[in-house]
Amino acid sequence: MLRLLVISAILSMLMVSCTLFPKKDNNKGKAVARVFDNYLYLEDIANLIPAGTSANDSVEITAAYINNWVRQELLLKQAEDNLDEANSDFSKQIEQYRNSLIIYAYESELVKQKLDTVVSSGEIEAYYQANQNNFHLRENIVLASFVIIRKDSPVAAKLKSLMLSNRDSDKDKLQTLCQKNGADYSINDGTWMSFADLTRKIPLTVDDQQEFLSKNKYYEVKDSTSIYYVAISAFKSKETISPLSFEIENIRIILLNKRKAELLARMEDDLFSEAVKRNKYEIFKK
Repeated sequence: MLRLLVISAILSMLMVSCTLFPKKDNNKGKAVARVFDNYLYLEDIANLIPAGTSANDSVEITAAYINNWVRQELLLKQAEDNLDEANSDFSKQIEQYRNSLIIYAYESELVKQKLDTVVSSGEIEAYYQANQNNFHLRENIVLASFVIIRKDSPVAAKLKSLMLSNRDSDKDKLQTLCQKNGADYSINDGTWMSFADLTRKIPLTVDDQQEFLSKNKYYEVKDSTSIYYVAISAFKSKETISPLSFEIENIRIILLNKRKAELLARMEDDLFSEAVKRNKYEIFKK
């Protein structure tokens, strides 16, 4: 009710027609605009203005909505008057669209209630092993660590030394030192990343990625404020088979989509079988 009063007040500032708020003999109350025999009513735009909108913005939003409604109704009337019946009868398409929406809504609710969304690591690995040839890399990927630290940091040299170390204990020291000194870092934990993602963090200028990766296990670069350390322990080239760890989420989605399709197929089969048992349908011979 409050919104209706607010919009009614706004409309009092808008000369939307010669007679403001004409009233039709129906239950919808005051009309705010008319195009031929179609009316736009105050209650139709009751929820148009978001809470907290200023008075000026409310006036502009309301006026724009009414003007757009008028333009659309005029265009619709023009189209209806100038299209023949064959080109303006969309009853079949509308019915098909409605049916599709109803079925989709039902299937979505069924999936929400019935689909088991837990995919085990064993299922993911089994699918990967059986379908490795379907998982080819579209880009180069790396196992890498990087550290970004202020150029004037007193621990920069120590961070570089730890980056070059292969000892697990030094990885822990590296992480601790990064945290204490506000460094931006990522320590390789066996998770592959795309080389493109790495270059978005590190200012690397590389013309030939393959050559760069084959020749550089360690790389450092400076800019005006920071120094960047990068250690690359392994890489895989695009078009080769992607590692399992890089495909886990993709495989999870594939398996869930497969379960979803199987669930819906079972539902349709069960529905059909039940209809056969109960004689719920028949097909007439020509």
